[in-house]
Amino acid sequence: MGKNASGMSNLLRALRAWRRPWRLSLDTQEALFGYLFILPWAVGFLIFVAAAMTASLGLSLLDTDIISFTRFVGLDNYREMFQDPLFNKSLFVTSYYTFFSVPLNTAFALLVALALNQNLRGQGMWRVIYYLPAVISGVAVLRLWGWMFHPDLGLVNAALEVIGVRPGPRWLHSEAWAMPAIIIMSLWSAGGSMLIFLGGLQQIPETLYEAAMIDGAGRLQRFFHVTVPMLTPTIFFSLVMGFIGSYQIFNVSYILTEGGPNNATLTYVLYLYRKAFIQLRFGYASALAWALFVIIMVFTALSFRTSHWWVYYEGESE
Repeated sequence: MGKNASGMSNLLRALRAWRRPWRLSLDTQEALFGYLFILPWAVGFLIFVAAAMTASLGLSLLDTDIISFTRFVGLDNYREMFQDPLFNKSLFVTSYYTFFSVPLNTAFALLVALALNQNLRGQGMWRVIYYLPAVISGVAVLRLWGWMFHPDLGLVNAALEVIGVRPGPRWLHSEAWAMPAIIIMSLWSAGGSMLIFLGGLQQIPETLYEAAMIDGAGRLQRFFHVTVPMLTPTIFFSLVMGFIGSYQIFNVSYILTEGGPNNATLTYVLYLYRKAFIQLRFGYASALAWALFVIIMVFTALSFRTSHWWVYYEGESE
């Protein structure tokens, strides 16, 4: 009996010794679980993003409507792009919108965040009110803005008339004022950036403000020498994300103006949409999409390349 028990014990020890080299370390197990958790996202990215981008790159080398004819044209779509006056027009309109709306949205969001970072009565309610437009923006809201900017019946011109501005601008019906009206509308959805700035403001140590006050710094000096430097990472993030989003603006010009008047609001993505789904030139539209991708990538790379000149990260070595 003793010999049998001893033999069984030796066998179990031998099995454990054989299995031990195959056991995964804790770090390896954590890594495997991590990959397992991101697997749904990775599969979705490969199927719906990477595969679609690859197909679009292939389409950009073709002249095709996908249904009835397909012809290989190489780089002709890209050559045609630079000779297309509407390509240049849409790129100018989108750039005009971007380089005015993004700084204005960033500044407006920062001002609102500064105001809502104070100890105000009903602080939570005001934060919800300013953030709410970023959630409910859609076709109905755009239609409401279109009515507000109506040259004859809108509230904006009615308010201007009260202060003596008569007649008011034609806004969306004017080639000169249509894009400024859309830029003003963009301030409506600044609540998302406001929330990010609010989080950044609450991360600034109070000791920095106390030290600045001891040194005799006034409110403006504390803002420019403490608040702004500490918020530069947030400002940088807001500018880059704002640029990426603004170059893809579509719904405002599509719903309110359809690119008019006289292509004054013909944004880049709206022009791409016309080429793809109205004129059925999917090859040329794919080339437009890749040109937009390159523009955004170049700007983003330049932004990161120059960020070390003005973006301050706490704890970063000089």
